[in-house]
Amino acid sequence: MQLEHSPIHLLHRAGQCAGDVFQSEMRTEDLTPRQYAVLVAVAENEGLSQTDLVDVTGIDRSTLADIIRRMLKKGLVQRRRTKEDARAYAVKLTEEGRRILQAAEPMAKKVDERILQALPAAERDRFLSDLNMIVEALGRLESLVEPVNTKTEGRRRT
Repeated sequence: MQLEHSPIHLLHRAGQCAGDVFQSEMRTEDLTPRQYAVLVAVAENEGLSQTDLVDVTGIDRSTLADIIRRMLKKGLVQRRRTKEDARAYAVKLTEEGRRILQAAEPMAKKVDERILQALPAAERDRFLSDLNMIVEALGRLESLVEPVNTKTEGRRRT
């Protein structure tokens, strides 16, 4: 199979390129694309549990737990046990987390614009729609299939 006809390879490469663009724009903030996604998800869903954040972001459970631990150390988020389930943590932004998110949002918007500029303007909405369709369709399939090897589960979802 030629790599230029492999969706898995092309999506991976596009993700790598997008990550490189993100890092070049975010040089003033010490954020990764996933950390930014978690900040946005927490800001939009204040008080969600880490389990719910897995569903919202698509980041696997162990990677999300690691991201939250690093963000706790940076003072970007705080977490408390939920009233409904003493085993679960509710995650909220700190003031520093809000400040970092506010500073990062214009840069993230520039990243999105730079990535979409690779396409003709008339095709950008369709591209985003197609990506969402892939994510939704494969997400539905993934939820129906129990992973055989949990070590590969995280690599598939991150």
